[in-house]
Amino acid sequence: MAASVTSSLQLGPLALPLPPLVLAVAAMLALAVGKRLGRSVGVDAEPALLRMFLLGLVASRLGFVWEWRAVYLHEPLGILDIRDGGWEAVAGFAAACLYGLVLVQRQPALRKPLMAATFALLVSWSAGEVAIATGTGGSRQPLPAISLPALDDKTVELAGFVGKPTVVNLWATWCPPCRREMPLLQQAQAAHPELHFVFVNQGEARDVILRYLQGQGMVLQNVLIDERKATGAAFNEQALPTTLFFDVKGRLVSTRVGALSEATLGERLGAIQDPAPGPVPGPR
Repeated sequence: MAASVTSSLQLGPLALPLPPLVLAVAAMLALAVGKRLGRSVGVDAEPALLRMFLLGLVASRLGFVWEWRAVYLHEPLGILDIRDGGWEAVAGFAAACLYGLVLVQRQPALRKPLMAATFALLVSWSAGEVAIATGTGGSRQPLPAISLPALDDKTVELAGFVGKPTVVNLWATWCPPCRREMPLLQQAQAAHPELHFVFVNQGEARDVILRYLQGQGMVLQNVLIDERKATGAAFNEQALPTTLFFDVKGRLVSTRVGALSEATLGERLGAIQDPAPGPVPGPR
């Protein structure tokens, strides 16, 4: 399979997912457009734009939290942990636009800069998302024809998991976010026998993996050993953890770089299942 462009920016040991970076760049471009046009009509549009962006981010997060409120009720502090990547973009964009309309009614001179900035944000953000989807091969990359040894020394073909929706987790024992999300994935595997959960360790030997799992008291199915990191290379993903979500035909639907939360895992599972599942049981 041809290599694709990675879905994260690698800065030494730090991996930054591209979608939020694209949004940040689009927001900076929109701010620059709004400020420039505001100066041309004699108004300082920057404070209004910053408030719009902040409100949009808060509304986006709250929209996602509301959708998965049953999950967050038993773990309210998880609302503040935005590392899980849980956002509802439509809610955020709608809230920012509505607030912009209120500002324009109060100060009509803001109309042109706010409209121009909103348009610039929408166009640049959409273009960035399209570029990511195109560069990473879109959402149709298949499960690769890679054979890997399992912990029981049997050889397993990744493409052999086609037939059920499949979650492939790329991880390592030394990776703190991997360790943090592993109990959640263990519970999800037990709760969803209709799915394949495949844990492909990147770069470590069998005894290291066994020692870690036994030390944590974890019992997982489909733990595969990929000492050469062939799976990560097949998708050009070096960051850990990276979780790949495939539909029943073995086609890639989405990629999550970074640790999953109960809500974000439930959201991703819903995209590969029919009908969509409820919240995934998580740690209590």
